[in-house]
Amino acid sequence: MAEAAPHVLLVLGTSAGGVGRHVRMLAAGLTAEGHQVVVAGPASTDRVFGFSGLARFAEVPISDRPRPASDLRAVRRLRTLAAGADVVHAHGLRAGALAALALTGRRAGLVVTLHNALTASGATGAIYGVLERVVAKKADEVLVVSPDLGERMAALGARSVAPAVVPAPALGPPVRTAAEVRAELGAGERPILLTIARLAQQKGLETLLDAARGPYADPVPLFAVAGEGPLRRALQARIDAEGLPVRLLGDRADVADLLGAADALVLPSRWEGQPLNVQEALRAGRPIVATAVGGVPGMVGDAALLVPSGDAAALRRAVEELLADPGLAARLSAAAAARPLPDLDAAVRAVRKSYGSLRGRRA
Repeated sequence: MAEAAPHVLLVLGTSAGGVGRHVRMLAAGLTAEGHQVVVAGPASTDRVFGFSGLARFAEVPISDRPRPASDLRAVRRLRTLAAGADVVHAHGLRAGALAALALTGRRAGLVVTLHNALTASGATGAIYGVLERVVAKKADEVLVVSPDLGERMAALGARSVAPAVVPAPALGPPVRTAAEVRAELGAGERPILLTIARLAQQKGLETLLDAARGPYADPVPLFAVAGEGPLRRALQARIDAEGLPVRLLGDRADVADLLGAADALVLPSRWEGQPLNVQEALRAGRPIVATAVGGVPGMVGDAALLVPSGDAAALRRAVEELLADPGLAARLSAAAAARPLPDLDAAVRAVRKSYGSLRGRRA
């Protein structure tokens, strides 16, 4: 008799981007295969990602930073929800640590996917360092989006570490022509260098602004940044004060249109795992200039020019090299379009393997 599919509790904290999209993909894929799935997280995530349309959704107050009273309520709620679960799969460091505390004395297995590295310092960095040690000690398996995260968790004593598979959702074809997008952006004959990023510290946008200062040969490229976040006001103030050739576009739903009009994707991040914007650019066959951080080098292969994080001069030189050499741009574009990328089936197979090995160890 075939073994029943496990009852899975998927846990996430505050998210408006890649983590939420990934959990939604897993919820859809696991439910389609007959798993009993409950998604637990803040109510805002259900509003953004529509989890309750795929599986049972349970509101749990997991915020983006430590809040003792709220965290205690989250642990209690997760403990109740985990009572009927075979596997708890938490996404993100805070969700993973809270799930670990909730499972103390329980038989459900714990898988934690780490989607981000620590880039904060000071008291915040120290707190998150403690959470890392909790996850390393308590999780049955830690899935990581980059080799450096895996090395760190292994050094902290994690009992099992494996690569995570985090595919980007399918990107539809452009709705508007490149000429229409260029007209909207007021680009004229200028090259468009697109960055898709949350306007936050991890994304290295101050380095992008440093690189945008140039000087560049005519026509000076337009740096277009799609995304929102807490640094918007400060970034816009600097763009205005220095007269930088940068436009902050805000959140955009027309990523396929923007990629179709862009000459290249520019990724100036301090750290990335398996960034969805890079996967989207690869699928669209766009040349990429990116920082050599986290999981980016393994993802792009020979489809990108890679530079050190925080090195604005190197980023500017790479942009100049790409714009000055159409042959190089064409080679990068062809390599991007040919780059193999994971899909939903691969992501579901990967977590099924983790769940199965965990159940086998606990049998």
